[in-house]
Amino acid sequence: MTGHHAGPQSNADGTTAGSNASANPSVHSFEHALESLRAGDPVLVHDAADREGETDLIYHADAVSPAAVARLRNDAGGLVCVALGHDVAEAFDLPFYSDAVDHPATADHELGYDDRSSFSLTVNHRDTYTGITDADRSTTIQALGEAAAAPGTIDFTDEFRVPGHVHLLKAAPDLLAQREGHTELGLALAGAADLSPAVVVCEMLDDQTGKALTPADARAYADRNGFTYLEGSDVLDRCQ
Repeated sequence: MTGHHAGPQSNADGTTAGSNASANPSVHSFEHALESLRAGDPVLVHDAADREGETDLIYHADAVSPAAVARLRNDAGGLVCVALGHDVAEAFDLPFYSDAVDHPATADHELGYDDRSSFSLTVNHRDTYTGITDADRSTTIQALGEAAAAPGTIDFTDEFRVPGHVHLLKAAPDLLAQREGHTELGLALAGAADLSPAVVVCEMLDDQTGKALTPADARAYADRNGFTYLEGSDVLDRCQ
């Protein structure tokens, strides 16, 4: 969304979003993005003008409280997805959606921006009710973060049910060497921050135009809230 109405919000720990920005003047730096993810704060990443041309609001999955889900749906407005590393998805036997569904609509389509979609299944944690509330989605997302940290110790079917309200994304095996989408960009940042391979990505939309938020407006939103904004090329330069 445009964020014209969006001011600083409180974090789960009661601090004001962006309160750490003044402590680190290089608010748009790669290093500050890693610090932000470790601290549980979101970062903004614009993939590329010649790709989707979208900016995603990205959290590490462990940090997605109900308040973070509210920010994702109110301030971003796109689809709330959890991107998992390829090896983690394989450990949980998670397919690409187009490979799992036997329907002619999954074939013969041109994305225009990539060779394939990274969508996998949709899930709810088994401890949720409908799965769509901020609290329910937070429960599911945080559990996915925990599962990604130790996939060999989790029985996925005991923890999660399909279908659900959290969309899973399965990363390319070699991340940015194969694909430069937000799935891979977010997971590359998590890896550089020494965090488990599970991040939430959500496209930022413009309330007035209904289109993707422009990079200029995304930067302005980041500045207002003390968040880090990165271009995809910044991540590629440091993580490839």
